[in-house]
Amino acid sequence: MSEAVKNKIPVGISACLLGDEVRYNGGHKRHSYIQQTLGQYFEFRRFCPEVDIGLGIPRRPIRIVREGEALSVVDPQDESDHDYAPALAETADAQAQWLKDMSGYILKKDSPSCGMERVKVYSGGMPERSGVGAFAARVMELFPELPLEEEGRLGDSVLRENFIQRVYVYDRWKHMVASGLTLKKLLDFHARHKLILLSHCQKTYRDLGPKLAKVNKAEMDAFAADYVYDLMKALKKPASRGDHVNVLQHVQGYLKNDLTPEDKAELTELIARYQDGTVPLIVPITLLNHYFRKFPDEYIANSWYMHPYPAEMALQNAI
Repeated sequence: MSEAVKNKIPVGISACLLGDEVRYNGGHKRHSYIQQTLGQYFEFRRFCPEVDIGLGIPRRPIRIVREGEALSVVDPQDESDHDYAPALAETADAQAQWLKDMSGYILKKDSPSCGMERVKVYSGGMPERSGVGAFAARVMELFPELPLEEEGRLGDSVLRENFIQRVYVYDRWKHMVASGLTLKKLLDFHARHKLILLSHCQKTYRDLGPKLAKVNKAEMDAFAADYVYDLMKALKKPASRGDHVNVLQHVQGYLKNDLTPEDKAELTELIARYQDGTVPLIVPITLLNHYFRKFPDEYIANSWYMHPYPAEMALQNAI
């Protein structure tokens, strides 16, 4: 059993996605990839906010409604127009003790409680996809660094890889902080994640380095809070092929004095083939790792860009 399987990462999840029959119709939305594949690496903490606030199973569906500028979550068949939004936000507050220990959260798409984006908002009886579930919105407000994703978007290979990478980055951050934050650890964490950051946002990459160079021990805790916020915000932007090519070429530069002209040409060609979509990212990454086994470099060996998550997840095979 690999270390990644033994040491599972804590991730919150909408309970229906694991097969719990908690939906308004008494059913579930079991998601096989989440349960069978991600379940090998993530220790799921399941939760259903609608059940937690006392809505029954089965129950009439609730929806987000707009009246002027105000949003509410109501049962359209209930003439009292009772607003469930405050209770759904309050139950997020009540879960904060365990939510703070999570390194990610997978939400049920389209849900008026759990939907992360494009949830139907009704105005005058007509829906538009512009809302966020009331529980999800409060979780995002309480924990802005926490990686969130909807199960529907996990079908997109780029978004799937982006979410899982963020979970692993955030989990490493949490372990580092729990072990006792020091300036040395912070600098090491940044060094090991610089290439990942470069592949997502060059501006944040350029900004964080100089800020780190100026930080002192007295202001380290305050700086660390800003640092992880900026880092996780930057990583939300999926890395494009062009972004990856920039990093691959940067990494290739560490081999400029070691490779033969033929090896350099082969590597350059593979990076070009990745750029035009002929091969997936795993192909140039594999060749680079092969060369660095022959010509070790401490900085590259320690960089999480070259091995951001367990290879068995095969995420780079599809991007």
